[in-house]
Amino acid sequence: MKSEELIIRMCAPTLAGLKTGSMFSASYRSEAKVKAELRRLNGLFKPKGLVIMPLRFSGKTVLIYVGRMQALERDLNEPRAAAMLKKLNYPCGSTEHCLLHLMRRMRTPQGFPHEVGLFLGYPPEDVLGFVRNRARNYKAVGLWKVYGDTQRALSRFEACRKCTEESYGRFKSGASIEQLIM
Repeated sequence: MKSEELIIRMCAPTLAGLKTGSMFSASYRSEAKVKAELRRLNGLFKPKGLVIMPLRFSGKTVLIYVGRMQALERDLNEPRAAAMLKKLNYPCGSTEHCLLHLMRRMRTPQGFPHEVGLFLGYPPEDVLGFVRNRARNYKAVGLWKVYGDTQRALSRFEACRKCTEESYGRFKSGASIEQLIM
């Protein structure tokens, strides 16, 4: 599967503006080639307010983040999100510095940083609920585990599913990745 096809399958709701961010793993042979491909894609994405970056290289797998910078800034400044990030020593006030801090946390052996949900556009009450409940006692599950507004989350899950299906269909019919970015 080519990189653009993988990005569309995994990140269509972010490309379309329905989600703040998406994250996916991909196998690779050459870290240098991955970085070169991400530079090429950033050339397409940045003019449209998107960023694509490697969060972590591990073995022969890379964890990639695709995000909408304006939406991310809004989400990280939401009071509950900002309070959670501040407790985790994130440099609140700079979206770019928060992303760099997330990258550092992804690369440490202390375990997976579950606050990553805030960077993906998950509601703060669901991210906090996930951490407090240790991933148990959730009300629903889809793109994330829901601890807050179930109806709103289920509606978003369905919108993202439809978006992915439609975007992938358009891509297979000849649309370019640039045409799928809203």
